Amino acid sequence: MTETKSARRPRRNPDGRLATFPDLVGTALAGLVCGLVVLLAFEGVMSLLRLSEFGDANGWIALVLPVWLFTEEFRAAGWGAARIVVALLGVGFGLAVGMTLAGLSAGLFPPLVSGAIGALGLTVVYSAVWFYGLRWLSHRVG
Repeated sequence: MTETKSARRPRRNPDGRLATFPDLVGTALAGLVCGLVVLLAFEGVMSLLRLSEFGDANGWIALVLPVWLFTEEFRAAGWGAARIVVALLGVGFGLAVGMTLAGLSAGLFPPLVSGAIGALGLTVVYSAVWFYGLRWLSHRVG
């Protein structure tokens, strides 16, 4: 019988950053889903107690865990201007895409859903800009 070695997921490099783009975006999206589940449970309790209507909370609140992950990635990137430039670009592009998606869906869905759609857009765009932008800029700078 052969032994199988299980690789630790998500994989990390020696600096402590997530090693591959699928690991980064997958972990960020898992955090977003967990945040949405907690937010849905909170909304359910609030609507059962008749303190608010279901769906009135803002879906952007689900970004708590992805922001924590991105903060840890920023910290693990070490010192240098490259991480600051890439983080600012990621936030800018992420907010632009997220706010656009949330604005387009705001007329069709309640704030919970439109905010969650915006948070999804921000998470994916920031992950891509951070992962590929930091590696590209680090190689360019030295």
